[in-house]
Amino acid sequence: MGKDFYEKSNIAKRTFDDANRILGFDLASLAFSGPDERLNQTDMSQPAIFVTTIASYHAGVVADVLDEQGVEHYAGLSLGEYTALCLAGVFSFEDGLKLVAARGKFMQEAAVATPSSMVAIMGGDEPTVTRLCAEAAQGDVLVPANFNAPGQIVVSGSKRACERIVTSAGVAGFKAVPLTVAGAFHSPIMQPAADRMAAELEKVQFHQPSGNPRVVYSNVTAEPHTDAASIKRLLVDQIVKPVRWEQTMQKIAPVADARFVELAPGRVLTGLLKKINRRLPVDSLATAEALNPPA
Repeated sequence: MGKDFYEKSNIAKRTFDDANRILGFDLASLAFSGPDERLNQTDMSQPAIFVTTIASYHAGVVADVLDEQGVEHYAGLSLGEYTALCLAGVFSFEDGLKLVAARGKFMQEAAVATPSSMVAIMGGDEPTVTRLCAEAAQGDVLVPANFNAPGQIVVSGSKRACERIVTSAGVAGFKAVPLTVAGAFHSPIMQPAADRMAAELEKVQFHQPSGNPRVVYSNVTAEPHTDAASIKRLLVDQIVKPVRWEQTMQKIAPVADARFVELAPGRVLTGLLKKINRRLPVDSLATAEALNPPA
């Protein structure tokens, strides 16, 4: 993950080298070569994804979305919200990486402490999935966690509750897909991580988005962030509350002449955007080849 950017762009290489220095270990080698079982643990995957995304941005794009007035719109799903805030100048790369590393560590430890999981429900709307969660919880934690796109909602909760909703969603006529994740992210099970993250966020100075007019969207509200104190509060809330990605993209979509760019790694957000509004133009920087596509 990110190796092609590292090899083809000096600024991307410097981003990974800086990350190794900041963290005190060779994150680049882990991102490029694994082993997968270690990289896929959230305490490692979060900083690795953050660094890869920042590297791809600096290697190939100046702004994510520009409207006719030159306003840049930044959004990121879950962990990606930290990338969005960093690129908008709310905090430095070094501070952002330290925050992301702490977030990953705290969430990994919360996941280990309570057996939990996540399930993608295909075909249901918010009221229906919320009702299915309430019925399948049976005293355990089970809540909507990600509103990704029309008909795609991820739920999060205890192992037993997730097993029950797979069955009940199928009976209700929906497709339910258990996800391979460390734990129940964006649910009350992550409250210990949220409490610890609040203290980490207070150590970092946040600024208003810098440069040209910049708008950064909150996962929790699907609205633009405002002042530094509320950004910190919403980043804490984000760990235990659902990510409203579909609503965020719908908020940006009416911007005149909007151009969407998904940063590395992967094309998941491009796929979600096409489900939200197929007509919206979107480019992907999933690989370094996208920087200079063949003629």
